[in-house]
Amino acid sequence: MISRNPSLGRRLMIGAGVFITAALVIAAILIAFVLHRFVQGQIDQRLDAQILFLSSMLEADPGGNLRLAGSADGPPFDRRRHGWYWQISGPKNVLRSRSLDGAELTYPRTADGPPPPPPPPADDRPPQDRPAPADGTGPDGRRLHFRILDVATPAGPATIVASSPRDAVMGPLWEAMRTLGLSLGVLGIALIGAMLLQVRLGLRPLERLRSAVAEVRSGLRDEVPKAQPSEVQPLADELNALLAQNAANLERARKHVSNLAHGLKTPLATLAIALRKQTADAGELHDLVVLMDRRIRHHLGRARSAALGGPLRARTAVAPRVDDLALVLGKVNAHKEIAFVNTVPSGLAVACEQQDVDEMLGNLLENAFAWCRGRVAISSREEGRSVILLVEDDGPGLSPEQMSLAMQAGRRLDERSPGFGFGLSITSELAELYAGSLNLDRSELGGLRVALRLPAPGWTEQSP
Repeated sequence: MISRNPSLGRRLMIGAGVFITAALVIAAILIAFVLHRFVQGQIDQRLDAQILFLSSMLEADPGGNLRLAGSADGPPFDRRRHGWYWQISGPKNVLRSRSLDGAELTYPRTADGPPPPPPPPADDRPPQDRPAPADGTGPDGRRLHFRILDVATPAGPATIVASSPRDAVMGPLWEAMRTLGLSLGVLGIALIGAMLLQVRLGLRPLERLRSAVAEVRSGLRDEVPKAQPSEVQPLADELNALLAQNAANLERARKHVSNLAHGLKTPLATLAIALRKQTADAGELHDLVVLMDRRIRHHLGRARSAALGGPLRARTAVAPRVDDLALVLGKVNAHKEIAFVNTVPSGLAVACEQQDVDEMLGNLLENAFAWCRGRVAISSREEGRSVILLVEDDGPGLSPEQMSLAMQAGRRLDERSPGFGFGLSITSELAELYAGSLNLDRSELGGLRVALRLPAPGWTEQSP
């Protein structure tokens, strides 16, 4: 099935291949025509020379019979039954070449016309007409090419015919065409090879531009190189302008979200302080204010990530973020002896913003450090275009029912512990914004294992 969107290289190669083939075929036909004319012309010149020689040697005896003043059977007219013949048909007799071996040469008659006039004196004789060409069959069935000339002789009008085998024309022609065909075939292969090389070299700037765009998408560069061929330069300029505009829009969205966050945090903090100074009955209102603050932070985080549009150019190394978070959480949980194992490779990265990676890993590690008995481990693996981060602990873990409840925003499984139950739901929603996922399971350590799937650099997809 032919693709509806064939590549530019394929289009160029097919088009060039068709034109090269057509040009070589037309060239072969024209060269064959020219060679045929040339070989035929050489044969006709030889036959015309023989006719002229014969006409110059014609004379008449006293009885009115034609005769030759000398021998006219030189090569190639001396080979018997070989196709090279001559014959002179006069009013009373017929003269033939020895190569006819006594056979009669039957030739096509040219258009009938008035008999030629008697020859004038030798000094005033004008040049004779050129012999007429014809094709026919010889006495042995061989195809012959004739040259026929009607002349006026002292004995009356006569016809001189000289013939050559048709193979004398077609043989050299076919031999030349075989050599020519081989040469054109080699030329065609060379042209196709040159065309393939030219297409590859010509499309290389587009391939470099594609690689540059992929690097921009992966976060390795901020814009495509500005130095491009003149044909590709407008496209590169438009891409860089689009990237600059998107960066400005992203920065503007970040500022709006940040301003909104600061605008809401201050009034809520003031309200919380005011409620704290009220009577003990205001404790419930204070908790509601804190819960409201947590919800606002949660939805502002979602708005910030959505404003980034699923950042396609982000690239964050995972191992340094894990080390920093583990250092802080180790100090927070200094009352517990926690063995932390980090096996994430130093070169592993994900296509996410750093602050989002910090929030997702921070929530997961915070839970692991809080609920573990003495051991927390984080590992990773790569699956296709995704990176999977596994956070495990040796705590009590969760039952399947508790796992589904833990993913609900604001749902706390243990009311005695601090927090508001938003950590896992925020992490899950942030992962989904990057076309990732969050899954809970039992760990081999005995506690909870959380699998966080995020896109690898160079491949991110905006979730709906």
